[in-house]
Amino acid sequence: MDYQTLKVSFDTRVCRIALHRPEAGNSIDGRMILELGQVLDRCAGAGCGVLVLEGAPEVFCSGGDFEALAASSAVPDPAPLYELWQRLATGPWVSVALVRGRVNAGGVGFVAACDMVLADRSAVFSLSELLFGIFPACVLPFLVRRIGLQKAHYLTLSTRPFLAGEALEMGLVDALDDDLEALWRRHLLRLQRLSPAAVARYKAYLAGMGAQLEALKPAALVANRALFGDPVVQGHIRRYVAEGKFPWEA
Repeated sequence: MDYQTLKVSFDTRVCRIALHRPEAGNSIDGRMILELGQVLDRCAGAGCGVLVLEGAPEVFCSGGDFEALAASSAVPDPAPLYELWQRLATGPWVSVALVRGRVNAGGVGFVAACDMVLADRSAVFSLSELLFGIFPACVLPFLVRRIGLQKAHYLTLSTRPFLAGEALEMGLVDALDDDLEALWRRHLLRLQRLSPAAVARYKAYLAGMGAQLEALKPAALVANRALFGDPVVQGHIRRYVAEGKFPWEA
């Protein structure tokens, strides 16, 4: 299949997906969410055991597409993206994020949703939402699940970039190496030995233990819609897109 926002390859029960919107910093738009959902459908149908998600060397994912938000008067529906992250977190595969470069806002959601996160030292993580008067309502259930409430709270309030080493210490990254491909190959040697059926049973069991993702979903969606429906927030986003200025700048 041809995709507009992704590069996808299948090899021996391994699906490798590269986010590919270089003109937009690999930002998330409706098309990307739709196409990722289609790939996950293919993975489920093909009995894929390992699903790999990566970006470009300079940017993994810069978060939501502010240009698309600024150009539309409609409040975006956060449900498809939340449900996509749920599938990454609970689906019958091992989801692995290979992270290089910048990871911001919704990009952190992709990372936090994956079972394993492997990174090189170019990776930089941040949650910048509060700078625009919003907060990462849909990211937080996945981030708290991975690193705990206080660390996610600090990451949200500080809005500052965190280097790969710091992300490793807080548990957002599981393994770090200067050679990310070599790191990935070492992990793949073990992952390929796992039975897809065993992984599926394990992930179903784990999902039952972590049912908070589904429980927290309604509140996350309500909060997200309220934030992006706020005319003040919409004005901040449009001004940033048009002038490159943050809300506090004159």
